[in-house]
Amino acid sequence: MDRNVLVGAGAVIVVLALLVFSLYVPGSAPSDDGANTPDLRPISFVTDWKAQAEHGGFYQALANGYYADAGLDVTIRPGGPGINVPQLLASGSVDFGMGSNSFIPLNIVAADAGAKAVMASFQKDPQVLITHPRDDVKSLEDMRGMPIMVSDATISAFWVWLRSRFGFTDDQIRKYTFNLAPFLVDENAIQQGYLSSEPYSIEKEAGFTPQVFLLSDHGYPGYATFILANNSMIDQEPELVQAFVDATIKGWVSFLYGDASPATALILADNPDMSEDVVAQAIEKLKEYGIADSGDALTLGIGAMSEERWFTFFTVMAENGVYDPALDWRQAYTLAFVNKGVGLELKEQLTAE
Repeated sequence: MDRNVLVGAGAVIVVLALLVFSLYVPGSAPSDDGANTPDLRPISFVTDWKAQAEHGGFYQALANGYYADAGLDVTIRPGGPGINVPQLLASGSVDFGMGSNSFIPLNIVAADAGAKAVMASFQKDPQVLITHPRDDVKSLEDMRGMPIMVSDATISAFWVWLRSRFGFTDDQIRKYTFNLAPFLVDENAIQQGYLSSEPYSIEKEAGFTPQVFLLSDHGYPGYATFILANNSMIDQEPELVQAFVDATIKGWVSFLYGDASPATALILADNPDMSEDVVAQAIEKLKEYGIADSGDALTLGIGAMSEERWFTFFTVMAENGVYDPALDWRQAYTLAFVNKGVGLELKEQLTAE
């Protein structure tokens, strides 16, 4: 599945998003006495896609009562095709939203949409390139000059980095339609994917284990799965933002290192197309590759961000024409709510059990 978005101001505004959102069936909320408790502050949070393991920390924080303990009555509203999270934030339709990757907060700045990232759930963007088992491709460098199936949105996203870092060229591009059939029938095929999605589907359908190249492990500097908040909320209610961030961090720690079944139950309820085996293998992939808990997160806590990483990402994209070099990229995020070591004690407790 594709979490990339077209870059630029036009990507931020989709008027139909509000109409689609208004027709939503309410998402997950506590099913017991925690729901609609007058003493709790109602909070709405919209994700970037249908419920899945990659959203597990949020669902675990809800299911385990971490949000309620922080004084929040949180409703998670699953996203999907046609849902534009920045537009919903800008209109005030939701309190918090999920940003898929590092392009989203920068797009918001470019569009002057008045929101920013307050936490990065994932230190590593889970985007991958996938091949059949083959001896002539053992690195991203080996793919130079070879046809690669990518989505239209990807051309303006991580493909820019592949061109800059590895010398990929646009004549390598072949259209990816999110159908695995072209890949499965062609042993020379290379396609994009998401670490915890397409590789598992390929293995189940075709009976072989594909080669998977996680871009982040080859230097791709982007974060992923942000919490986005309006600038007005950040300025006027920072304690509320901090409460949501801290509870979410605890949710991620519990989801990855504790009993993930509470979150899994909510995910399956919100997304009938999801299955327990897909969630279980995704959790293992998130842990194995350090998607949420690696790098700065090991000492600063899940959700960590740094100015250096943001500068590196912006510089590469600006040098390749994605953004105006004069863009005030520091307005895409704030470090005020992360890097505090939240969740480290809980992680120690859960891993010691």
